[in-house]
Amino acid sequence: MSVTLDIDHLRSWIGRTETVHDLITPRSLRELRVTLDRPAGAPVAGEETTLTAHWCLAPPAVPLEGLGPDGHPARGGFLPPVPLPRRMWAGGKLEWLDALRVGDDVARASRIADVVVKEGRTGTLCFVTVDHEISTARGLAIRERQDIVYRGTDAPAGGSGTAAPPRTASWQESVEASPVLLFRYSAITFNGHRIHYDRTYCIEEEGYPGLIVHGPLQATLLAEFAGRLLGRSPKTFAFRSVRPIFDGPPLTLNAVKTDAGLDLWTADHEGRPCMLAEAA
Repeated sequence: MSVTLDIDHLRSWIGRTETVHDLITPRSLRELRVTLDRPAGAPVAGEETTLTAHWCLAPPAVPLEGLGPDGHPARGGFLPPVPLPRRMWAGGKLEWLDALRVGDDVARASRIADVVVKEGRTGTLCFVTVDHEISTARGLAIRERQDIVYRGTDAPAGGSGTAAPPRTASWQESVEASPVLLFRYSAITFNGHRIHYDRTYCIEEEGYPGLIVHGPLQATLLAEFAGRLLGRSPKTFAFRSVRPIFDGPPLTLNAVKTDAGLDLWTADHEGRPCMLAEAA
């Protein structure tokens, strides 16, 4: 599939901003905890949330007629209307300044920081960088960079990203990459992207061999894993996807200690690195 991108038009989105608000409720924290297979407890006002609870807040909500064929809101609006069909969360970076708490009224101020088109081995890629600041009444809580990549359907469905095999993990946990886990995470983040729950669409329309494990879900699992190993919440966490993980066989969370903190990665059932991360 050949698509001509009007890069000047797409880059005119740089500098666009939006601010949205949401409230952290006991129910939202409880549902996120059980999705991550952690004890639900009985969250009360003032209780700290999990590290990436803000990804469940204030998702785009449009009527059904406002959705594209992939289940996402139709192109345009705050994000530039990149005409490449496959859209993935490629990576990002988080810096925590304060914990979010049950009862917080959270504001997310977002800005399009950059739009870049590259020609790679798998064809044309368009990268959109979004900066977010997540704040409460106490002040700024999280700084975040989000990297989104758009690509065509000519790219290999199984992914062609490569990474040098990391060192042997000092710590490893197994996670069942089940359709129920993927559905639950889509539900609590109000993510309608069909690649995470519609197997027929995945295979017949986008050419994938199965449902795709969300990038943010992998990052959440790794960040929580890092917190358990460090014995504290990380101050920073950077991550990038190098190949997709599909549902079915268990995936693993892996980590080794570094001078700065931890190197972490998810791996598929063949041991191939899929998301790389650093926590400090």
